[in-house]
Amino acid sequence: MPFLRIALLPFAWLYGAVLAVRHALYDSGILRSIRPSVPTIAIGNLALGGTGKTPMMELVLRVLEGERPLAALSRGYGRSSTDIREVRADDTAQQSGDEPVQVKVKFPAVRVFVGADRVAAVENIQREVPGVRVVVLDDALQHRRIAAGLNILLTTWHRPWYDDALVPAGRLRDLPSRARVPQVVVVTKCPALPDAKTQKDWRERLRLEEGQELFFSGIEYEKPTSATGGSQSPVLTGELSTTSCLLITGIADPAPLVAHAQELFIRTEHIAFPDHHTFTPGDLAKLEARFDTFAPAPKMLVTTEKDAARLRSMIAGSPLEGLPLATIGMRAVILNEPERFGTLIRDHVATHPAHR
Repeated sequence: MPFLRIALLPFAWLYGAVLAVRHALYDSGILRSIRPSVPTIAIGNLALGGTGKTPMMELVLRVLEGERPLAALSRGYGRSSTDIREVRADDTAQQSGDEPVQVKVKFPAVRVFVGADRVAAVENIQREVPGVRVVVLDDALQHRRIAAGLNILLTTWHRPWYDDALVPAGRLRDLPSRARVPQVVVVTKCPALPDAKTQKDWRERLRLEEGQELFFSGIEYEKPTSATGGSQSPVLTGELSTTSCLLITGIADPAPLVAHAQELFIRTEHIAFPDHHTFTPGDLAKLEARFDTFAPAPKMLVTTEKDAARLRSMIAGSPLEGLPLATIGMRAVILNEPERFGTLIRDHVATHPAHR
């Protein structure tokens, strides 16, 4: 164990004690959790960022495509306010947060909302969306005031919670014992479908209860498309294997995308910003300058859908205007028993007392 992690363990233990007291207050009923009358599905994790919550939310929304009306709820990290609001496809990240805008753009029929108070936000959704069939909540495991009907907990293949520690010694923001709460656990970003023995080993290492479902998910990348909408520039429809890529990311774990871009393009240079980075005019000027010199044509700028949600409103009149800027979309896919995963999601909605 690295020296710094050992040195920080006392602070992690103190943080863990605070968490244990908080959870005990909720578990004993001293602090009250509220179960909404509408079906709710919460997607969360124990670690700080990078586990794939937004792709998993999008997967759940695809599974529930036949359910209308359908709503999604997020805190809206990075926005300038904490009020409850409905997200529009043309909202900026400052108004609604980058991930909710991304979800709204990809799922225009879904009513997407942001709100720091999840209980009040769900109540608002029930008023604003009469007859809503289900609300899918992003990053809600730590919000004990709301008791979702179905909880999906994520951990990554490369950094599972059993190999981690509480902050500041590690990246866990909640106690590993909370992993016993969700009905569904998904190991994300798997390189391939693990064999039966490996799946069993994972279940044992995660210390899951007998009734908890365990799934493994991977990533499927989409073809690069124009980040600004409209018709694609010639370079986006050209031969990618002879095109160079200047990859721009502001996400927690860009490694899988970097590896994919390196396979897709003849040359890839990666410029990494912090997760949810707020791009400045100075950032855009530096990107344009680097784009001019990093490789000969043909070449393109490439970013994520999440980053595009923050960049899109800044491009007009900026140094990036007119440059070929593409996004590479991604999808989470269940590798083992995808039909069962879909059935669990749909059955939770169909059998909910609100719909009987």
